[in-house]
Amino acid sequence: MDGKRTFSGLIVRVAVGAIALGIATMMLSIAVLKGFKGEVTAKQRGFFGDITLSNYDLNESYEPEPLSLTPSEISELRAVPGVTDVRYFANKAGIINVNNEVEGVLFKGIDSSYNQQYLATTLIDGHPIDFADSTKAMGQIMLSQYTANRLQLAVGDDFIMYFIQPQGRPRPRKFQIAGIFHTGVEELDNTYVIGALSMVRRLNDWDASAVGGYEVAIDDFSSLEELTERVATVLPVSVDAINVRDQLPQIFQWLDLLDVNTVIILILMVVVAVVNMVSALLIMMLERTSMIGILKALGYTDGGIRNVFLYQAAYLIGLGLFIGNLLGYGLYWFQRETHFFKLDETNYYVAYIPVDITALEVLLLNIGIAGVALAVLLIPSYLIGRISPIKAIQFQ
Repeated sequence: MDGKRTFSGLIVRVAVGAIALGIATMMLSIAVLKGFKGEVTAKQRGFFGDITLSNYDLNESYEPEPLSLTPSEISELRAVPGVTDVRYFANKAGIINVNNEVEGVLFKGIDSSYNQQYLATTLIDGHPIDFADSTKAMGQIMLSQYTANRLQLAVGDDFIMYFIQPQGRPRPRKFQIAGIFHTGVEELDNTYVIGALSMVRRLNDWDASAVGGYEVAIDDFSSLEELTERVATVLPVSVDAINVRDQLPQIFQWLDLLDVNTVIILILMVVVAVVNMVSALLIMMLERTSMIGILKALGYTDGGIRNVFLYQAAYLIGLGLFIGNLLGYGLYWFQRETHFFKLDETNYYVAYIPVDITALEVLLLNIGIAGVALAVLLIPSYLIGRISPIKAIQFQ
């Protein structure tokens, strides 16, 4: 019997360890998936907005025809439930020629109404464009760290950028670097520079109300499709509304594929935990076959004996969940505070593994694991009814 108890004790410890490892792994899987998707999505939303409005144009150009919504149309757009901000922008292709280097860029013009909160978070040197002095703002520009390093430029340096006009005649403009940003998204850092919308208007001979497009920000990204349709209904028929998911389908399709990996991990961890708990319960029942026979002979019902083993199993599940939560939250807190575990920013858009999980999600995860484990354990517990008291008492 000592050998059996030693073996059953080992199996019980393995089962508790499997549950602890499973809940910790699932907690971290959800935290990493949610944190990673949230971080990458925030970068795209911060730079492009949630919904982009522009003229319908069959010409796939970086410089669409100018757009100008009336004040009443903009007010109606802001009044759409869920819309939190409407900001203006215009793009203009340009070429920077400095320090014997040539770089083609896309000049994104913004104005004083543009919320630069996201751009400010990406700054590694300098400051955002200061629109307090409109004339001075026209000469300011923000470069990405990639472009600044490639062209050997720093904050405070100035250079000449050439803009190609429809007539084919380049128009040079001098800019001074106000700030250097780094989004971590290669497609953005390699392409865009940020300047004043008034500069694009002057280069294109637009009037003071014309813009290249509007960026609409919303409060609930999970309602993006619905809000895109709402916004489209208040726009003139000549204006197109495209959301960031449709604008950048490759990135968001890639993020959606990550959900499959997480689901597979969750299923595997649940299966491992349940199999170990079933094995532990069967071994405990086998070890205590004589006790089951005696209890039956004394008049205990199968249901009462079954509950004894299920209570024991529930205790082990609870112990495993407690240890697993300590382990999972400990690693979660460590990564959130230190960003110790890194990623290749070139491939993953972030330099570290971001994590994000709520207390409600942790609670639901624990309830789900405990519920599934106990439900599955009901099956082997019904074997108690098949045990004969006479044979069980004789069992050694």
